[in-house]
Amino acid sequence: MSPSFLSLTLADADATARLAGLLAPRLTAGDTILLEGDIGAGKTTFARALIRARLRSPQEDVPSPTFTLVQTYVADDAEIWHCDLYRLTDPQEVLELGLDDAFAQAICLIEWPDRLGPDAPKGALLCHFSAFPDHHVLHLTGSAAWQDRLGDLHV
Repeated sequence: MSPSFLSLTLADADATARLAGLLAPRLTAGDTILLEGDIGAGKTTFARALIRARLRSPQEDVPSPTFTLVQTYVADDAEIWHCDLYRLTDPQEVLELGLDDAFAQAICLIEWPDRLGPDAPKGALLCHFSAFPDHHVLHLTGSAAWQDRLGDLHV
């Protein structure tokens, strides 16, 4: 994958939510966002805020898909799949979830994307979250097309 093209310092959960809100309207059906980082680094906070922004519903109940593996939402112009693959042990299980079709037709937010193995979409945007005691850092990595779409993001 390409080197990181944007690094952002996120002071708190509100900054994470603001950034997700800025990214949400730039996504279209067929976009996949890979959310990686340690537990507590901000992946789920980011995904929840992005979904709420895309649905234009700040109070929307967005449960973590840790146990269900997949939660889906219907926005005006695209279905959103929020997936937490932490509990998967074999990339073959990804196909059983129907993710191969979702990658082509929905906006997909994938936590623990390493579980995808070779099935990770080639054109995905990688969001790597790092947690520090007083802030988080987000590194965005993706193609030139992602750089063109997101290079001006800031918190």
